[in-house]
Amino acid sequence: MNTERIRLLQAMPLFGGVSDETLTFLLERSRVIEVAAGENFFCENDEAHALYVLETGVVSIIKHWQGNPVTLHQLTAGDCFGEIALMAMMPRSATVRADTPCLAIELPLSALFDCYQENLEQFTLIQMNLGREICRRLRDSDARLFEVMNKS
Repeated sequence: MNTERIRLLQAMPLFGGVSDETLTFLLERSRVIEVAAGENFFCENDEAHALYVLETGVVSIIKHWQGNPVTLHQLTAGDCFGEIALMAMMPRSATVRADTPCLAIELPLSALFDCYQENLEQFTLIQMNLGREICRRLRDSDARLFEVMNKS
């Protein structure tokens, strides 16, 4: 399997401590997709079937507010997105648009389920890492909200 992809994943908080064997297992069940600049990976309220690891490019996380798109954040190579809907088992909470041509690993929910069945310890580690990543993002959002509220 592609050692570069395994190294990319190991460098991410989401896959910290996950074994080479488990990453290979997940990559074998994933696919690499290309998304052109201006195209969406997915839209707000879409059903969630996968999370994504950005290999190249830049994406914007966009939420619609009162009918207008608002860019919440930009992500670059090595970042992941789409994990919140998988963890919450709910529709997508935002749109993810490719700002530049992008290459991403699409890790389907079925691959995570296969991992659960194959190696519960590694699956648990990934779930804990997902929880930490979501908590980190929540703390960042809280801090930004606090800043905005205290500028008034």
